[in-house]
Amino acid sequence: MEVAVRRCKRLFYQLLSVNFVVAIEYKIMKNKSKKPDSVVFDEKQEQYNAHILPYASNVGAPSIQIEDISNWKKISVNKINHQFKAKYQKIQEEYQQMMEQFEYNQLIYQANFNFEPVIGEHYHLYRRDNGETFLSIIGPNECNFDHIGSFQLNLDKMWVKL
Repeated sequence: MEVAVRRCKRLFYQLLSVNFVVAIEYKIMKNKSKKPDSVVFDEKQEQYNAHILPYASNVGAPSIQIEDISNWKKISVNKINHQFKAKYQKIQEEYQQMMEQFEYNQLIYQANFNFEPVIGEHYHLYRRDNGETFLSIIGPNECNFDHIGSFQLNLDKMWVKL
């Protein structure tokens, strides 16, 4: 019986040592597959790639800091707002000029005149005492009517104030 116990013990120790070796090999393989965080290893290509990274990757490298760009944003927003405001004012001025030209054209085309205006000639718009407007070739220094303005007809049949 003693021999059988010894054989059992030997088998037990052999199985124990085999399991121990397997466990150690498993731990070694597991450690080989997982590199420390400070090591840059590409597992897909199975090579070290720290030399091709566009940033520093070792422990002694300076840390990557995100820059505060809020001041740059404020300056840029102010510049853009200034540009938009200037463009808006320019459009507003053009609109005012266009409306003024429209009103003069409307006033002249609603005025009384008994001739066909010639393109490029100077004409004068007057107001009578009863509020009626009329277009004339007579200059403001040659008559006593209420002079509204002097105009010229351009190629587009638009009246331009002189």
